[in-house]
Amino acid sequence: MINLGEVVVHLVMFDIDGTLVNSSSFEDVCYTKAVQEVIKHPVDTDWSKYINVTDSGILHEIIDKNGLYSDWHNIHREVKLSFISHIKSHLHHTQVKEIEGASAFIQLLRQRDDVVLAIATGGWEETARLKLESAGIDYSGIAFASGSDHVGRIDIMKIAEAKCSENGFTSKSYFGDAIWDKKASQALGFNFILVGDQVSHAKQIMNFNCSDKASALIGL
Repeated sequence: MINLGEVVVHLVMFDIDGTLVNSSSFEDVCYTKAVQEVIKHPVDTDWSKYINVTDSGILHEIIDKNGLYSDWHNIHREVKLSFISHIKSHLHHTQVKEIEGASAFIQLLRQRDDVVLAIATGGWEETARLKLESAGIDYSGIAFASGSDHVGRIDIMKIAEAKCSENGFTSKSYFGDAIWDKKASQALGFNFILVGDQVSHAKQIMNFNCSDKASALIGL
């Protein structure tokens, strides 16, 4: 129970791919291509089979399964550079689009004194920022954590929260689009809000044009 004099502050955290930007299709292609170019082995693209569904986590598992761990650092560096190159090339020819209403919804939340924003993505920081910028989403001043900070999504979310200026939040909500987002949110006690229809979940929006519904699901 909240005391009448207690300050109410809601932490609202976002995934990126499939949540803020419509990048899942080309993102997967670029990532798979980069890994195959470097390790010369087939890549299982059913991401749900991996323990940590992040850019670093998937690569770690692929390296381990193919007995290449002794050369982990070189492989990691080469795959990341190749992936960044492929993403840049794609974005040079095709601007990525935001999930409808995402930018406007973030700006709406920015105006509230009772909301703190954060981004926690399993993608590497360099490519994550490229996609947000291409989609025209202003993330300046927003706490940001990525697959460059940790291999595990739960830990990435913890890092993003730790970067926020506030603590002792009244509520914590996470907008994501995949089953691993839901599982991480449940593990951390976050209020998970599904964007899209890839997962069965009661709290769901198809995009952010329904800003009133999205706000209500946060508890605003």
